[in-house]
Amino acid sequence: MRCPYCSHLDNKVIDSRLGKEKEAIRRRRECLGCERRYTTYERVEAVLPMVVKKDGRRESFARQKIFSGIQKACEKRPVGVETIESCTSQIEAQFRDMGEAEVTSRMVGEAVMRQLHGLDPVAYVRFASVYREFKDVNQFMSELKLLLSEDR
Repeated sequence: MRCPYCSHLDNKVIDSRLGKEKEAIRRRRECLGCERRYTTYERVEAVLPMVVKKDGRRESFARQKIFSGIQKACEKRPVGVETIESCTSQIEAQFRDMGEAEVTSRMVGEAVMRQLHGLDPVAYVRFASVYREFKDVNQFMSELKLLLSEDR
């Protein structure tokens, strides 16, 4: 494994433990080149479905895309990386357990929205505004009103 800082190949494992969902092993590593530390996760490679995009293209299920989307929505919010990792794992498990060969990008987006809805209302609205491609303030306000009516 290459060091993300200096690309050196040699490292040593400092700490190993099960991740919170017990589906991955979290390892703290130290580069033997630059001596900086970084974290890696080791998980069983699962057979995940292909994602069918709106335009009909098919691409591999990308865990990192889900993680990045949730992370962007949660920027400057009180949501930790471990929580984002947990949400991503739950979404990935949901689609792995379905056993389908293909899923739509809409199904993936809706799964992310469900996770964010329970996690942080601001992150939910941020993600929804991009995912649902709000064209004006009225669409944004409609989503906010819906969210506020659910909290009552």
